[in-house]
Amino acid sequence: MDEVKRIVGDIGSGNIKPIYFLFGEESYYIDKVAEYIEKNVLQEEERGFNQMVLYGRDVTIDDIVSNAKRFPMMAERQVLIVKEAQHLSRTIENLTGYVENPQPSTVLVICYKYKKLDKRKKLYKAVQKAGVLFESKKLYDNQVSDWIRKTMPGRGYTISHKAAILLVEFLGTDLGRVDKELEKLQLILPKETEITAEHIEEHIGISKDYNNFELKKAIGERNVLKATRIMNYFAQNPKGNPFVLTISLLQSFFTQLLQYHGLSDHSPKNVASALRINPYFVNEFQTASKNYPMKKVSGIVSSLRELDLKGKGVGANNISQSDLLKELLIKII
Repeated sequence: MDEVKRIVGDIGSGNIKPIYFLFGEESYYIDKVAEYIEKNVLQEEERGFNQMVLYGRDVTIDDIVSNAKRFPMMAERQVLIVKEAQHLSRTIENLTGYVENPQPSTVLVICYKYKKLDKRKKLYKAVQKAGVLFESKKLYDNQVSDWIRKTMPGRGYTISHKAAILLVEFLGTDLGRVDKELEKLQLILPKETEITAEHIEEHIGISKDYNNFELKKAIGERNVLKATRIMNYFAQNPKGNPFVLTISLLQSFFTQLLQYHGLSDHSPKNVASALRINPYFVNEFQTASKNYPMKKVSGIVSSLRELDLKGKGVGANNISQSDLLKELLIKII
């Protein structure tokens, strides 16, 4: 992320601000910036007396201000990091007075996760003037696989499209979770390796052939045999392949397919933009649109909603996952 690189670059070159207010829905970059400050602003021998970590649930704004106003001991600066500061959301505006007149020798880092700072209020404007405001935005599903593929070369690896997509499907969009699994692979695989779906299957435990990504593709192609094999595998391994995830992914796919039918411009660039999907998936929608006309797709979307309710026990108790999957396949294909 360019803004993170700029912040880290400025700190590395000695351009250090007295306030860093890190906020937003994606905690990964908040943690990374705070960690960089924790490890790089002070020398190791200075940290014992001049670096402190507080937690929002345990302190008040007055506690933070009191510690921030301390002078460093035998060092040019002190670093004060407030983690989980979102627990102070009701009183966070009380920090404004300090931010308007910060202690020059203190680097105050506020980690305000999963929330936004109100741009209309004084604190936002004060931090903007005196320090650094960084909003860590949540990535969409289609952006996370690109993030993985862009991240790995910097670590000395590459990763295939399919492997990246498998990780996102299995782990979701939490960059912290994804990063931990990537770090495991780095410990196992030598540098300059291209991480493949086979590596994901072997070392993380995600089947490269029997997963929701392959099921969606098989259904889009109307490949009944392949779809049946995958669903049989899901039925035999219900804990690792919960019905709720399968139905959710297929609902999303057919809703997007309905949107695809409504587009006047079916060029890959426009489809990827309009559906908010990775360009890698555009051909799947092109194929599926030929197999499922708009009227058919509308009926499938309706059926999937009903099955989603059944899977949650609404109007149908004690239906096995195997029976739900069979009904799902019949309704679609």
